[in-house]
Amino acid sequence: MVKDLVSRELSIMTEKRLSSSKKHSLKSLMLVVAKDLLEAEEKEKQIERQRYMEEHCPPLSYPSSKAELEALCREIHQKIEVIDEERYVLEQKAIMVVNEVKDLNIKIVDLKGKFKKPPLKKVRMSADAMLQALLGSKHKVSMDLRANLKQVKKEVKEEDKELRDVGDWRKNIEDKAGMGGRKKMFETES
Repeated sequence: MVKDLVSRELSIMTEKRLSSSKKHSLKSLMLVVAKDLLEAEEKEKQIERQRYMEEHCPPLSYPSSKAELEALCREIHQKIEVIDEERYVLEQKAIMVVNEVKDLNIKIVDLKGKFKKPPLKKVRMSADAMLQALLGSKHKVSMDLRANLKQVKKEVKEEDKELRDVGDWRKNIEDKAGMGGRKKMFETES
């Protein structure tokens, strides 16, 4: 309400050409009116607050006997239980809403983060075709990669052959079995 009034007065001031003294006096009058309106709104809020407290919080009457005191305690205890149940229900609803918001945030992040890569097709292209595609059709370059390879001949050494032809290890142990493994030694010497 106050903002509407101030904005309306400012629009009037900008439309008409006013002297600076008139502008200053109008602004000061507007501030006084706005201050009065704000004070009135504050008084209304205080009255509303007082009325709400009177409705929801009746004045406490102190009981004179033990029976009245017990009845008052039971009544207060029942009100506390009702309020606790309402509080618990509201807490659970709030927790559910927070969890739902978290789940939605996770879904948003997943949707933003996922990018489905398109399936790429394998293209068979020779080295000559690649060079021609890179360099253009003007350059005719032929690459025979196998022509530049060095020829290597494999030589098999005799020591490697002996190591490979060791034979069956069980047969070797049976030969050395007698006399603590010395039987073979005596047989070879004689």
